[in-house]
Amino acid sequence: LLEGILHHLGQWFSKRKKKALFDALEKVKSELMTLGFISLLLTVTARYISRICIPAGAAHTMLPCKLSRSSEHGEGHGRRHLSEEPANFSCPKGMVSLVSTDGLHQLHIFVFFLAVFHVTFSAITMSLGRAKTRIWKEWEKDTSSITYEFSADPSKFRLTHQTSFVRQHASCWSKSTIMLYVVSFFRQFFRSVRRTDYLTLRHGFIAAHLSPGTRFNFRKYIKRSLQDDFKTVVGISPPLWASALAVMLFNVHGWHNLFWFSTIPLVVILAIGTKLQAIIARMAVEITEKHTVIQGMPVVKLSDEHFWFGKPHMVLHLIHFALFQVSLSTGLNYFEKTDLHLDLNCVH
Repeated sequence: LLEGILHHLGQWFSKRKKKALFDALEKVKSELMTLGFISLLLTVTARYISRICIPAGAAHTMLPCKLSRSSEHGEGHGRRHLSEEPANFSCPKGMVSLVSTDGLHQLHIFVFFLAVFHVTFSAITMSLGRAKTRIWKEWEKDTSSITYEFSADPSKFRLTHQTSFVRQHASCWSKSTIMLYVVSFFRQFFRSVRRTDYLTLRHGFIAAHLSPGTRFNFRKYIKRSLQDDFKTVVGISPPLWASALAVMLFNVHGWHNLFWFSTIPLVVILAIGTKLQAIIARMAVEITEKHTVIQGMPVVKLSDEHFWFGKPHMVLHLIHFALFQVSLSTGLNYFEKTDLHLDLNCVH
C-alpha cells in the first residue's frame, strides 16, 4: 500500500514538473530503504546481541525509568520478538544480557516511529511554508501595477529615511546591537515578513542578479527554493542519528534531561527567527549609512557576512537539526507512554 502511494505521488510530481519535490520523494524512499536495512540487521543480529552479558550493576545504571523490584531480581515478562533467545542460554551468575530480544524489539519500533515522525513534521513544515508564500501572491501581482512602477521609478529621488523600508527597520533602537536583536526577537511573532520587506528584497534580488526592468516572479523563485530546501530537511544524516543516540543515552530517570532536550528545537528556531529579522534590520541600517538620498526604491545588498560565521547554509542545517530533535522528542514521549501502557519492562 505504501509503495503504491509513493509511486502515484511520484507520478503526480513528475506530471506537474515538480522536480524538487520528486527528488525529495526519492530521498524519502531512500530513508525507508535504510530503515528496512536497519530492521533486517536487528532481526538477524538479535540472537547474538542478546547473548552479550554485562555485570548486573552496570545494567541497572542510567535507566530511562525507575527500576522496579521485579527488574532488580531479573524477572521478565516472557515476551519474545524478532528472533527467539535459545531456551538453554543464560548469562553467568551476576551477569545479565546487554539487550534482551524484547529490548531490541522496542528499539525496532522506536526507529520506525522516529523516521515516520521526522518525515511527517518535515512535510508539515513544507506545507506551512507554502501557505506563507500564498500571502505574497497578491504582493507579487502589485509589482505590475502603475503605483509600484511609479514608486520604483529610478528617476525619482527620495531621502533615505523617508522610505517605508527604512522607517520600519532603522530607528534609534537599531543603533544598538543589543536593542536591535531584542526588537528582532519580538518582531518575528508579529508579521515577520511585511509587504514592504517583500517588495524591497525582491527589488534588491533583481538588481543583483537580473537586468533592470526584468519581469520576474520572485514568489515562484522562493517557492522553488523552498522545495529544494525540503530535499535537505526530509533526510536523516549520520550526525543526526548520532545525536539521537546521545539523547537516548543521557535520557536517565531523575535527570529530567528529556525536558531540556525538548527545549533545544524551540531555542534554535527562535534564534533563527531573531537572526533573520536582525539581518533585514541590518540591511536597512546599512542603507542609511551609505546613502542620504536614493533613486527609486532602496536597494538592499544581502551577503554571506550577514549570517553566522559567513555561512548562509548554516540556517538550513539548524532548521534540519531542530526538526529532527522535535521528531526525536515526540518519538520518545510517545514511545514511553505506549511502553507504560503495554506494561513492558523499561530495563533492556
